[in-house]
Amino acid sequence: MPRLFRFSIFRLSVLYVVAWISFQLLSAQTSQPSLPPSNNILILTSHPDDEAMFFAPTILSLAKHKDLTVWALVLSVGNADGLGDTRRREVEESYGVLGVRLDRVAVMDHPQLQDDITRAWDASVIAELIRPYVEKHDIDTILTFDSFGVSRHPNHISLPLGVSHLLCDPTLQRPAPALYSLRTTSLVQKYTGMASLIFPSPRTAGGFKVVSGVRQYVQALKAMMKHWSQLVWFRWLYIAFSRYMWINEWDRVTELAC
Repeated sequence: MPRLFRFSIFRLSVLYVVAWISFQLLSAQTSQPSLPPSNNILILTSHPDDEAMFFAPTILSLAKHKDLTVWALVLSVGNADGLGDTRRREVEESYGVLGVRLDRVAVMDHPQLQDDITRAWDASVIAELIRPYVEKHDIDTILTFDSFGVSRHPNHISLPLGVSHLLCDPTLQRPAPALYSLRTTSLVQKYTGMASLIFPSPRTAGGFKVVSGVRQYVQALKAMMKHWSQLVWFRWLYIAFSRYMWINEWDRVTELAC
């Protein structure tokens, strides 16, 4: 096969892939995920900026539906660098950009749940902290990290264990909420941005996927910009290349770590 012909085929293939991805993103609408009947959904995260960096496509999708109420619980103020008060304000403003009202956002500052890249959090402490929130707001669905925490941050990894601990407790004063975990992808997929649409993503039983379009990505970017104290150079790279700014894949957790 002539070299010029092979090059032309390659170039056409690349153009086709780029055109396909562009079409998917331009036409994407963050429709409501296929959740069980839900009224009160809790986004459970570890630190301020988690919501914008990892959960934005889902929050944008859920927040626009009037028949759902989205609640947000952040289990630390992210005070590792002494910026806890600043980061509390940032996450409240970020959630506002994503469509969640300030009175539905709670940021905790528990002495045993401090922002620490080297330490896991105690599952029983997490459970007792979120219990009153779940009971008060009649939470029927919880969305949080999976056992790899997207970035393998030990604070992230602790959250599904803490939720499992709560859901296994027979004294919980309401039916146990459904639990969904945000799927951690391979490193290559994670940093392929919008092009990660070309990777196959098998659905698990009861799971769902949310894909943002360009408009939703811009809104997620605006939310991330509220976290100005965290916008060091490597987070700019994350914003530019992360799959999680565009796509969220969720798995239904049916086997709890009781």
